[in-house]
Amino acid sequence: MLSRFPSRASDPRFLLAVVLPVVVGFSIFYCLAATPTQADDLGRPSVKNKMVAKLVTKLMQDDHLSNRPMDDQISQRAFDLFVKSLDPMKVYFAQADIDEFSVWRTDLDDEMKRGDFTAAFAIFRRFLQRVDQRTKTATAMVDMEHDFTIREEMVTDRDLLTFANTEAEAQEKWRKRIKYSLLVFRDDESRKEKEKKSEDKDTDQPEDALEPEEDVDGAAEGTSSSETKPVKSIEKKDPKEVLRKRYRSFARRMHQTSGEEVIEMFVTAVTNAFDPHTTYMSSKTFENFRILLSLQLEGIGATLSMTDEGYTVIKSIVPGGACDTQGGIKVEDKIVAVAQGNEDGTQIYKKLHDIHGGEPVDVVNMKLDEVVGMIRGKAGTVVRLSVISEDSPEIHTVKISREKIKLEDSAAKGAIFEEGMRPDGSPMQIGVIDLPSFYADMSGKLGGRRTTVDVKRILDDFNSKSVDAVVLDLRRNGGGSLKEAIDLTGLFIDEGTVVQVKDAYDQITKYEDETPGLSWDKPVIVLTSKFSASASEILAGALQDYGRGIIVGDTTTHGKGTVQSLLNLNQIVTNIRNPKNTYGALKITMQQFYRPSGESTQLRGVLADLVLPSLSDKMDVGEADLDYAVDFDKIPSANHDLYSMASPQLKDLLRGKSRQRVDRSEDFAKRRRQIKNYVEQKELKKVSLNEEEFMARRKELSAEKEDEKTIEALDKKDIERDFFMDEVLKITSDYVGLLKANG
Repeated sequence: MLSRFPSRASDPRFLLAVVLPVVVGFSIFYCLAATPTQADDLGRPSVKNKMVAKLVTKLMQDDHLSNRPMDDQISQRAFDLFVKSLDPMKVYFAQADIDEFSVWRTDLDDEMKRGDFTAAFAIFRRFLQRVDQRTKTATAMVDMEHDFTIREEMVTDRDLLTFANTEAEAQEKWRKRIKYSLLVFRDDESRKEKEKKSEDKDTDQPEDALEPEEDVDGAAEGTSSSETKPVKSIEKKDPKEVLRKRYRSFARRMHQTSGEEVIEMFVTAVTNAFDPHTTYMSSKTFENFRILLSLQLEGIGATLSMTDEGYTVIKSIVPGGACDTQGGIKVEDKIVAVAQGNEDGTQIYKKLHDIHGGEPVDVVNMKLDEVVGMIRGKAGTVVRLSVISEDSPEIHTVKISREKIKLEDSAAKGAIFEEGMRPDGSPMQIGVIDLPSFYADMSGKLGGRRTTVDVKRILDDFNSKSVDAVVLDLRRNGGGSLKEAIDLTGLFIDEGTVVQVKDAYDQITKYEDETPGLSWDKPVIVLTSKFSASASEILAGALQDYGRGIIVGDTTTHGKGTVQSLLNLNQIVTNIRNPKNTYGALKITMQQFYRPSGESTQLRGVLADLVLPSLSDKMDVGEADLDYAVDFDKIPSANHDLYSMASPQLKDLLRGKSRQRVDRSEDFAKRRRQIKNYVEQKELKKVSLNEEEFMARRKELSAEKEDEKTIEALDKKDIERDFFMDEVLKITSDYVGLLKANG
């Protein structure tokens, strides 16, 4: 029954090259946000759950790249990963809990083989008990008098953190944690006043707060009805009240976790014990994954998140989506109720109407994914949202006609800039293509969205406008479809090997660009960062091996050189091609890919030809920073052409010209100072809780805030010409000039 998968895994249509780092910490729960349940309401594993465990066990042992058994070592790794995912800062569990759990440390492999989740449920139930206990302690401690003048420190290095041995030790951990949070509040308030931000803008989130959960829904219109009712305005709370609410909110969300979600976390901890990219997806997670990869869904066209007060909030509106085109919904609107169809029962989405009826359903304190499930629906149907706007103290109803939308922010986009001069004196035209991912419609339907088609359209436009060179920006590209990476590389080379793939049995397969000709034969700059991973490393590595272009950016890329196959578990159970999914999917590492030169990008990444100063270069976001990553190795080189567009001499000249500009740049000088301070802060093992020392250090630089800013900068929706991109364009202009000078 399972033997057909190795052959299918060799088909690039079924291979993924995606970055999905191990999810640890509070955020894994913040995404699991439904109606409150008690610890004993997790239920019992179903026959389906047990079958999933047994199937995953067999697939891991038969098909995983490591070709290793599920044994006691895997069990120990899984135990540590599961506990770490629940309590990464070691502030909830006690050492006595861990000692008690240790009876399962070498037994989890056997439980997986039996389809037994006794350990997972017992550990999670204890976690809920500890969350309740610590929440009660923490909310009481918030009101303590905290002395910010004494000199004391809090350990921040996770490798040095330990579980509390006594209740007094646990309380001391929380006292310092609360004190740190209050200091962060004070610092944020000070920054806000200096920057004279709007009074209506809430910016007092502490840096140790949980990340807000987010989900992309789908579709919105809106004609506000006259139906309103007064509600109390939500006043801004003081820091202590915000902390109390945050701790209670976290506890509430943990109690909303279902048994199905605990099983998904536990099975993923086991698969992550083999490597960080092998994960189990429940049927719901799998469906969301397919939607994101295809860049298409139906709904209201908005990104939603959950607040500490239990409201689902509109965090952003998708350009061109229903909310954007129909009006009535604004960013920061709070959704308090959801109703299906028009008031007269027309334009209903029957599937949701059968479940929820046509009357408004209160969604305050409801899990985010459940709210999204009530809002997302078939195009052409109507959903009514009862919302509270920031500028109105009344609930009002917005009627939205769902639409089929496309997630354009994740699709390729292009722009043209002028930089340098052509020999005839006219300005040089440089095209920039921003490519956030390698996407493809996984439904198999003709005409589905594809990366290669979109990029070719942009390149054709550049050619028609006599653009001189292209910058392909992969700085935030975490991967995606392997086939799209191969096809896209083929737009820049004639024919030849793009990537080599080796499986668990040392069989090597070469994937070729078999389409003669190039869509773009002019100079190419590939802009990368430590966030550029997997499929983007295939493209960058191939173009570098072919001598087809210049790699500019961080010292190296992410370093993910493994290939995942997405196995729909329903197809194994039912042997039906596209059955209704109830068993979920296993994204399993079955192969490792190699450049045409024979070198893997695993751990090592693709080294840049020109390195520009950046904070992301120093961030712990690479493959080497993940637990249990696959090792680097080499295989024989494949025959491939060598273009005369990236000689060592040319690279040296480009480096020299760029270095002179960067050394004269005030912007890059400031960036280097930031990098220096950032590295110094990262190397600190503790943080001072003395207010004077704390504020002085934060004034220099907040490492956490710089992480956030760096990621936000990469996530811009438009292609902008800042000082960094300006230098990239100058490098590109130099590149074009040197190639022409050398004939």
